[in-house]
Amino acid sequence: MSLKFKCLAVALGFFSITGYAQSKKTIVPKTYVATKTATPITIDGDEADISWNKTEWTDLFEDIENGIKPKYATKVKMLWDETNFYILAKMEEPHVWANLKQRDTIIFYNNDFEVFIDPDSDTFNYYELEINALNTAWDLFLTKPYREDDIVVLNDWNIPGLKSAVKINGTLNNPNDTDQGWVLEMAIPWASYKTSYFDKNVPVDKFWRVNFSRVNWQHSIVDGQYERKKDAQGKFLPEYNWVWSPMGVINMHEPEKWGYVYFSSKEGKDNFTIPQDEKVKWELYNLYRAQKEYNQKHKVWAKSIADLTKEPIVVDNKILKPVVENHASGYNITVKSPFSNQTFIIRQDGKIISK
Repeated sequence: MSLKFKCLAVALGFFSITGYAQSKKTIVPKTYVATKTATPITIDGDEADISWNKTEWTDLFEDIENGIKPKYATKVKMLWDETNFYILAKMEEPHVWANLKQRDTIIFYNNDFEVFIDPDSDTFNYYELEINALNTAWDLFLTKPYREDDIVVLNDWNIPGLKSAVKINGTLNNPNDTDQGWVLEMAIPWASYKTSYFDKNVPVDKFWRVNFSRVNWQHSIVDGQYERKKDAQGKFLPEYNWVWSPMGVINMHEPEKWGYVYFSSKEGKDNFTIPQDEKVKWELYNLYRAQKEYNQKHKVWAKSIADLTKEPIVVDNKILKPVVENHASGYNITVKSPFSNQTFIIRQDGKIISK
């Protein structure tokens, strides 16, 4: 195992452990309507492009877990055309620094900005992109979330045709002044998502599950250079995690909680409402997490919904009637949507199948 993959395994192990610390509060994903741009966008890190002036910022980012207002502001704009998904991120930061220059190193060891995309909303086969203020990228393809024991991560996968640029409002790696922050602009080709999404991969008038994360570290200045700050025992202090759509737990790798980005073909403003069937799926994921907790406590899977929840499961005033079926390798939980009559099945690995 190479040093890179040893480091990667340590990093993935961290997420796997924290993934079991589940939030007790209800998480409602954010939504955003990305409009189509007819004007070409130059990827130079400059937010003054006429196309960006026509679209709205997201809400300011929040703490990933507890709703505490972050120390520094972060916001995003999104656009699209037939070729690319365009993302503009603006980050307030009085000390802009970075030292990782090699692609596919563990970029979140620097302050960074991260993009997570699940095209078909099944939490499997999704994509992660991290970029620091040096415009160094780490892009990964994940066949399933880190919370599953048999993690499969393609670290050597790169986004073909990725364009990104950083503009520093201040000076990079200079501890002797105070900066305003940095702007990251990127164009991600739709073609890069063909790995797991073979049909028409330009999501015209469709939604994809998307989230953004900003990792921010406390720092020290050693010999005139920025470093991640350590405690009295020499351990790095924990990072801040600020996100667009809060997760309720320090783990980005629960894709069912990510936001909804709707790619509208209309000129001007458009509206998007989270489909009711998506809310049905949320309830299946709640049962999936309850099954994990039950299995950790009892060393077997629950055989009935009553073992997992004592309360009726209600979505938009409709009572759901899920059924648990145990089998040799795990379980299925099946529910029929009262809104579309479509049947959804969640497996023990967290994958949802629609029938």
